[in-house]
Amino acid sequence: MPWQPFSVKVATKRRLPYRSFRELRSDVVSCEKCPRLVRFRTTVSVRAAFRGQDYWRRPVPGFGDATARIVVVGLAPAAHGGNRTGRIFTGDESARFLMRSLHDAGLASQPASLSRDDGLVLTDCYMTAAVKCVPPEDRPTPKEFRNCSVYLDAELELLSRAEAIVALGHLAFRSILDWAASRGAETSGAKFEHGREYGFEGLPNVYACYHPSPRNTYTGKLTRRMMTGLFKRVVKGRTA
Repeated sequence: MPWQPFSVKVATKRRLPYRSFRELRSDVVSCEKCPRLVRFRTTVSVRAAFRGQDYWRRPVPGFGDATARIVVVGLAPAAHGGNRTGRIFTGDESARFLMRSLHDAGLASQPASLSRDDGLVLTDCYMTAAVKCVPPEDRPTPKEFRNCSVYLDAELELLSRAEAIVALGHLAFRSILDWAASRGAETSGAKFEHGREYGFEGLPNVYACYHPSPRNTYTGKLTRRMMTGLFKRVVKGRTA
């Protein structure tokens, strides 16, 4: 039977004991709640192109502007991207595609995200993932989503100026809808369609976007024009 997407209830209280991103990052990178993910992230085979590099092999925290009004949420780090470099959306094809669009929209200082020390600066933008460890076959289990929801919830609490959340892919979109529902939003009618925008009272607007994975970008399902256009629309919609 084919694997089906699922909705995950957010297993957190409204207020979390994190006073800063520094505190949150410390907990994220030391997390070992999910044995399956710990095993996988630490045993990913080194790709030939990266032979000689030390893989990060730990949970990957969010990155960007702590006062951001735009939040980009993906599913999880890539095996040879974030799991290698230690920074979300860094060092792989998805990162390359995404960063060009963020740069074109004025949110990134450069059109490439290659390593933690490449000088990249995000302005008014913060990137993170619903699950902080790379999962086998890009498929976290419901329990893994629940375990990691405390960190996504904490990030969104700390990002108190956020006005827009761009969810990359169906599962990231579902995670954000679950977060919104935990705050009283009525989300039952929301469907994942690229470019759709949903407004929930008292919460940031949520935008659905195809994930910039090679399976979408190489086939033309997601083009640079589509993604850049969406981010420019989100930027234009910010409060002045």
